[in-house]
Amino acid sequence: MYKLIRISWIPAALCLSACDVQVNDTTPAQYQANNDIGMYEITATASQGALVTPGSLVLFAIGDNQKVPLSPNPDGSGWHGLYSVRCQSSFPLQILAVWRLQGLATKNIVVPPAQPRQIKLTEPPLTKTEGFDTARKPNENAKGKGGKGEWEGVVRYRFATVPVTDITAARIEPTSISAEDVSAARAISVKTPLPLQASCGENAQLTLASTAQRAHGTLVIDTDNPGMPRWQTYVEFSPK
Repeated sequence: MYKLIRISWIPAALCLSACDVQVNDTTPAQYQANNDIGMYEITATASQGALVTPGSLVLFAIGDNQKVPLSPNPDGSGWHGLYSVRCQSSFPLQILAVWRLQGLATKNIVVPPAQPRQIKLTEPPLTKTEGFDTARKPNENAKGKGGKGEWEGVVRYRFATVPVTDITAARIEPTSISAEDVSAARAISVKTPLPLQASCGENAQLTLASTAQRAHGTLVIDTDNPGMPRWQTYVEFSPK
C-alpha cells in the first residue's frame, strides 16, 4: 500500500513542474538617477515547463501603479523593458508572469511573491570644478570688502532623487593650510541668500564673487537631501 501511495505522487509532481514557469528578476539593485531620461532597464529570465503553450508567456514589471510589458531578447537569453521613475530615491519592483497551459486555464505568478524589491536610485555627482574669467573689468556696482569691485560667477547644481532639495549652507574653504591658499580663498564670498530651494531636475544657481582677479578655493554646500548631504566644488577666478 505504501508503495502505491508513493508512486501516485509522481505524476502530480511532474505535472506541477511541466505546468509552471520559473522567473528570475535580474534587475540591478541600484541605478544612478538620470532625470534627463527618467527610464531604468528592468531585466529578467524565465524558463517554462513542457505543458506551457508555446508563445503564451508574457512578463510585466509592476510597481507604483505601473504595469510595463517586458520584451523577449532576440537571442532568447531573457526579457527587458524600461521603467519610468523621476524624483525618487527608490522604486518598488515585482515581475508578473502570465501564461496559458495546453487545454487548461491561464496561470500567473509574481516575483518576489510577498514584498517588492526596492531598487535604489543614487544622486549623480554634482559640479566638481568651476572656473570664472576675470579678464574683464570687475563689476564696480557690486562692492566687496574694502569697497573694491567684484568679479562674479555662478555654480549650478542639479538634484534628482527628491522633489525639492534645500541648500542650507554654503561657504568657501581654502584648498590647503598654506598662506597662499588661505589668502586666495578669503577673497571669495557666497552672494546667494540661503537656504536656496532646488526643484528636482532644475539647476539651482549659487552666485560667488571675488574681490581679487586671481582667487581659488573649495565651495562646500550642505543640503537636506539624504542622497547628497554635502558636496565640494573647486572654484577658481583667473583671467583667460
